Amino acid sequence: MADSFFNDDPVDGGPHSPDLLGHQRYADHAVGLLEQVRSQSESGVLALIGPWGSGKSSVLQMVLRGLAEGADDAPAWSVAELNPWLYSDLDSLTMALFSEIRAALPDDKKWSKTREKIGSFGKAISPLGKLTGLVGVDSSALISSVSERISGDTSPSKAKQIAAEALREANHPILVVMDDLDRLTPQELLVVFKLVRLVGNLPNVYYLISFDEQTLLDVLQRSDLVGSSGHRASEFLEKIIQVRLDLPAFRERDASAMVDRSLAALLDAHQLPFTEPEQRRFAEAYFQHLEQRLRTPRAIKRYFGQAAASLGSLAGEVDLVDFLLVTFVRTSEPRVYRLLGRHRAELTGTSLELAAARSRQSGDRTQVWRDRLTSAGVTEEHLDGILGLLAMIFPALSRSLGTDGDLTAAAHRHGIGSNDYFDRYVVFGVPDDDLSEAELTEALTQLAAGAPGPEAAELLLRLEEDTHRLRRRLGQRLQAGITVPAAALLLALAERYGALTARAEFLLSADASARFLAQDLFRTLPHDTHTQVLADIAASPQGASLAGRLLFDAMKPADTGIPYAQETDAWVQTARTAVVEQLKHHLTTAGSQPADALTKPDIDLIWTWRHVDAATARPWIRERLDNDTWQLLPLLAKLIPPRPLPFTTVDAETLASLDALIDRDEVYALLDQPSPATGTATGHAHVLDGLRQARDRGRTTTTNE
Repeated sequence: MADSFFNDDPVDGGPHSPDLLGHQRYADHAVGLLEQVRSQSESGVLALIGPWGSGKSSVLQMVLRGLAEGADDAPAWSVAELNPWLYSDLDSLTMALFSEIRAALPDDKKWSKTREKIGSFGKAISPLGKLTGLVGVDSSALISSVSERISGDTSPSKAKQIAAEALREANHPILVVMDDLDRLTPQELLVVFKLVRLVGNLPNVYYLISFDEQTLLDVLQRSDLVGSSGHRASEFLEKIIQVRLDLPAFRERDASAMVDRSLAALLDAHQLPFTEPEQRRFAEAYFQHLEQRLRTPRAIKRYFGQAAASLGSLAGEVDLVDFLLVTFVRTSEPRVYRLLGRHRAELTGTSLELAAARSRQSGDRTQVWRDRLTSAGVTEEHLDGILGLLAMIFPALSRSLGTDGDLTAAAHRHGIGSNDYFDRYVVFGVPDDDLSEAELTEALTQLAAGAPGPEAAELLLRLEEDTHRLRRRLGQRLQAGITVPAAALLLALAERYGALTARAEFLLSADASARFLAQDLFRTLPHDTHTQVLADIAASPQGASLAGRLLFDAMKPADTGIPYAQETDAWVQTARTAVVEQLKHHLTTAGSQPADALTKPDIDLIWTWRHVDAATARPWIRERLDNDTWQLLPLLAKLIPPRPLPFTTVDAETLASLDALIDRDEVYALLDQPSPATGTATGHAHVLDGLRQARDRGRTTTTNE
């Protein structure tokens, strides 16, 4: 049977509550020891001692189960379980003790006299408990308070003698069990100890108490009886307890085995794989950072219980190891967990201050984070462990601390260190403005089949509103070798190109991001489909602009890219012809109107044509200039937009691009004309001024050479 995540009840080692920690052997030893104590003493106090969460309550239950089953050569024990938490004073606790002892005796006629005598003792002693100094109360009012009860056999001493004789004669062992004494207040703890040693010291009545020793000693040191002396607290405890039962240590191998079982149960419950790289990452995190904090069965069970409670809809949507480590931070250091959102940009590498942070010494950043963690309540003992754990799941933090960190790997595994997936870890699900992995897969399947459904519709919406993240997510699939419907996605991009609503990221516009995605998608297509796909994309004006850029980028990619095609490739020639035909078609109306009427989309198409095939673009423009449909200066004013001061000059790159469309001598011939001062032509002044500066700059450069 696997560990249960949400059941913190003690186990008794039976078939429905098995012992998974190997405590049964020790419980059997405790049962044997009880028999030895009984054979040598009429009464006694045994203590089961161990840290919180180490399994003391479970061992107690196994002991009780062992006593109930009994041995052939030993009499059966009766058990009275007493919870001191329920009673705040000696009076009520005493009544409860004798009530439990009476209830523990066998329920048949021959025990009725014994039960009656025990009850009489309880009645006699309970009211006097408060008045005779057992809990430190002045007993001066004793005579007037109990004058009617001090004659005959009703005195406490006589009642105790009668009860003791009855219990001795019955010769039936009774075990009084009291668990978690370390959770009592100092006064409550003294009440329990006085009851056990002074009042409840009866023949055949034995006590098995349980506590965490260090915690209990701390409680005793807050009492008036012991004071702040640790030595006196230990001496006092020794007077109460006759036999110590120290719970066997929870060894490292025991903890590792329990973690393995719990992890296997978690994976099985959600039908999740655990790859070898994931196993290595979790093992590294566990042995370096988690092991020192998961030292008791309760700590391990609580940790995996929290993981099981929040994995739910995240299964398959996040990196399992990151999820487990974030869960550990959330459960063990909740204030640190709250820091993650506050410093999200720095932790995910998306902060505009990141470059400045990286320029500082790594030691400075380490101290900054140590100070933050200290302010969040992390003790000095655990600072390095928590900081190391954060560096494991946040590569950007790892870099700023001076060690390696792979942001790309974090994104590929859907880790919290990627800004694209961070939200999933803190909202315990896929946010409404995101697509789950299953939804994304289904949307791509629908697009590939040409049967779009709600998932495909959501994907296309995300393409418009969340272009950057969707580009990265699709890119991750492409890099992983997962097939996506490239042609269908290219058509969707073409329909939206130039009208995307996503905000810029680090000065990268949504259109630029869409263009990069289009490049990646286009490269996955078979060569024999390139011409048709580009022609389909170019069917709309905005798509024609994208198609032209794709064709240009295929031959002349960015500095970091590798050319995908050559001018001489057969498909390049046919694709260029198809795209140029579409460009010419989309510019039909613009080519028949004055240059002043050219719109920005028209200008984009002209520049696209220039990059795709300047050899056909140049005569097309020349024709409009020659038949006076277009005037040169208004055309230049459209092709060369104003630049902000002080950058008024036309840069060399723009001039070089312009040379492919219009002869530069013809352009410079305009410069001898006076700049217009009024009317519509006033807006053309920036062109003339910028061209003059460019011409003069060129002359100066030539002279210097």
